Amino acid sequence: QVQLVEAGGGLVQAGGSLRLSCAASGRTFSSYRMGWFRQAPGKEREFVAVISRSGSTTVLTDSVKGRFTVSRDNAKNMVYLQMNSLKPEDTAVYYCAASVVVGTAPNLFESWGQGTQVTVSS
Repeated sequence: QVQLVEAGGGLVQAGGSLRLSCAASGRTFSSYRMGWFRQAPGKEREFVAVISRSGSTTVLTDSVKGRFTVSRDNAKNMVYLQMNSLKPEDTAVYYCAASVVVGTAPNLFESWGQGTQVTVSS
């Protein structure tokens, strides 16, 4: 498994931007598809974005399309989530996760970070 540590969360006003980063340990980072998930209080963890091993393909959930982008740097073992035009409903704990299989369901991801809080004020 790969160890993951997120950073970059914080408090931002609606319409603002944040860039989350996720640092991965291990020499096999490029073997993993990397995903971002979020969990708001009282809600289930939901899929936000996923990026292929090479970074050539990304998938985002409909609610963030046009506002969020996901990218990775395999040379640095890093994955990023750029979040623009943030809305109060984006408030959640954001997690990065690693998977060796195709899919967006949380149970397909074998390694998880500890999460970083994103709070968007109205």
